[in-house]
Amino acid sequence: MESLSPNIYVEDVKNTIEFYKHLGFSVAMSVPEDSEDPIWAMMQNGNATIMFEAFKSIEGRLPEISRQNGGSLLFYIKVKDVERYFESVKDAVTVLHGLQKTFYGANEFSIKDCNGYVLTFAGE
Repeated sequence: MESLSPNIYVEDVKNTIEFYKHLGFSVAMSVPEDSEDPIWAMMQNGNATIMFEAFKSIEGRLPEISRQNGGSLLFYIKVKDVERYFESVKDAVTVLHGLQKTFYGANEFSIKDCNGYVLTFAGE
């Protein structure tokens, strides 16, 4: 394997793009390109990529995919300076728990994104 890039289904790709820009991500690609109403976008921050696709784009196919925001998963994202990163995003997001040291030695914080997904950022 060379990489893993989750494709997350959301109601509003445009709103999701704006939220993830607060986390330091930028749009690498979107469909349609330069659209005011994209149905898919790939965002990138360093080596991390994440894709967002509108539920409406899979209408009538892939019934196995839940059609609701949020989910029973958590995205664990490693960052270089987690304390500095926390300070840069904490006022623009919903913080579920602030910086804390874990039993396995990581310094972490968790937020909820605009679609109800939980993101945990970790560093040393």
